[in-house]
Amino acid sequence: MIYKDDPTLIQGFLEDTSNIKTGHTPGVYFPESMDDVSTLLQKSASSGKRFVISGNGTGTTGGRIPFGDHVIAMEKLDHIETPVKRERDRAIMTVGAGALLENIQKKAESHGWLYPPDPTEKLCFIGSTIANNSSGARTYKYGPTRNHIARLTVVLASGDILDIPRGKYRADQDGIFRLDLPLAGNLEFKIPDYALPRTSKHNAGYYSAPYMDLIDLFIGSEGTLGVIVEADLQLVPVPEKIIACLVYFRKLEDLLSFVENAKKKSGGVNPRALEFFDRNSLDFLRKVYPEIPAEAAGSLFFEQETAMEEEDEKLEAWLELMERSNAMTDESWVALDVDEQRAMIAFRHELPVQVNEWLSTQSKSKISTDMAVPDESFAELFKFYRDTCEQQGFRYIIFGHIGNSHVHLNILPSSHDEFMAAKALYQDFVGKALELGGTLSAEHGIGKLKSEYLARMFGRKGLQEMVRIKKTLDPNLTLNMGNIIPENYYQT
Repeated sequence: MIYKDDPTLIQGFLEDTSNIKTGHTPGVYFPESMDDVSTLLQKSASSGKRFVISGNGTGTTGGRIPFGDHVIAMEKLDHIETPVKRERDRAIMTVGAGALLENIQKKAESHGWLYPPDPTEKLCFIGSTIANNSSGARTYKYGPTRNHIARLTVVLASGDILDIPRGKYRADQDGIFRLDLPLAGNLEFKIPDYALPRTSKHNAGYYSAPYMDLIDLFIGSEGTLGVIVEADLQLVPVPEKIIACLVYFRKLEDLLSFVENAKKKSGGVNPRALEFFDRNSLDFLRKVYPEIPAEAAGSLFFEQETAMEEEDEKLEAWLELMERSNAMTDESWVALDVDEQRAMIAFRHELPVQVNEWLSTQSKSKISTDMAVPDESFAELFKFYRDTCEQQGFRYIIFGHIGNSHVHLNILPSSHDEFMAAKALYQDFVGKALELGGTLSAEHGIGKLKSEYLARMFGRKGLQEMVRIKKTLDPNLTLNMGNIIPENYYQT
C-alpha cells in the first residue's frame, strides 16, 4: 500500500468537474489489492478515521472531494481480464474498479463483444460508473450500468470482503436481507421503504424494490455503503452493422413527432440511441460545423443496430419516417461506415467542448439540470425549461437523452446576477420535475452538490430510511460521508 501526503502530489485528488474548490485531505492511500483495502478499513474501523473513495475525477457532483477525510485512490486496481463466453450471446469480463472504461470497451470489442454502457466521459473508472449507475446514449436500448453487472466484490467498512454474484442474496418476502460476516457478524436489515419514480433512468439515492438483489443496493450507492473493488461485467456480441444519422428539423413539433414514432418502432425502426440538440446547441456547434442548416430548429441523432442483410431495409424505414415527419432529409447526415460514425460521435462530443470554451471567457460556471420525467410528461418539462429561460433572458442550451425523456438544460450566465438568478431558478426546475413524477438525477448522481435537494424528492422519512441502511453497513460512518445524505440527517 502506497501513502502520499505531500500537498503537491495529492492536489489532484481535491478536484473533479464539479468546480468545488475547498476540498482538503491529510493524505491519499493507494491500495494495490482488495486485501489492502480490507486491511486499511479493518484497522480504521474504530479509530474515527473517515475515507473518501476516489475515482478518476470525472464526476460532476463533488462525490470524490474530501473535506478533511483521507482518500482511497482506486487507480492501481486496474486489471482487465479476457472475456469468457458463457452463452452464444453473452460473455463475462472481470475487471478491477480502477480500470478505465475506455480500455474495457476496447478490449471487449477486440474479442468481438460489446459492453453496452457508454457514458460520454470514457476516462472514468469502471468502479465509479458502477457506484454511480452511469448511463449514456445507448441506455435507451440497453438500460443503465445496473443491467450489465453480473457480480461485485465489495469491501465493507468493517473490512469484510463481500462477494456478491447476482442472484445469491435476495430480500425475502418481508423485504429482509440477512448476512453472516466474519468481522461485522450477523447483519439483518430491511430494504428502503419508499417508492422510486416511474422514469426509465434514475440515479438518486438507494435502490429499492420487492425481492430486490443485494447487488443492486450497492450499484448507485455512490460509495457510501462499501468500496467496490472488482466486478464481472456482462457483455453482448458486437453488432454486425450500425446505422447512424443526424437529422435536422425546421419545426420542433416535427422533431418531437419523429421521436414519438421512433419510440413506438413505427415502420420497423428500432433505435438504440435517441439524442437531441436544440437550436441554441446547434448555434454553438456551427462554429466548428458551418454546414449546419441555419433554419434548423433542432436536430436528432439516432443509432440502430442491424444485420448486414437487413441494413438497406432498416435504412429505408428510417428515411420513410423522416419524410413523414417533415425532416430536412437532404441536409441530414447518414453514417453507415465506421469512419463516418466516428466523425458523427465527434460532432456529438463537440458541444461540451464549445460550451466549456465559452465558459472559460466568463466569470461564472454554468447551472445545469439532470432531471428526467415519465415519457408522458416530457413535453411539459421541456416547455417549462425553454419558456422560463426565454422569459428570464438567459443564454441556454437544451440537449441530451430525449429517448429517455431526460435532457440537460445548461444555463450559461454572463454575470454574477445572472448566475444567482439561475441558481435560484434551479429550485423551480427541481420542483417541476418532481411535480411531474420525475427524478432529481437521472445519471450524474447526487454527490455533495445535490444532497440538499434529495429531501424534496424522498422527504425526511425517505432520507431517514437511507440513514438506516447506511448505519447498518457502515455503523461508524466511515465511507463517503456527505455524499447522497446531508450530514445533518445523521443527527435525527
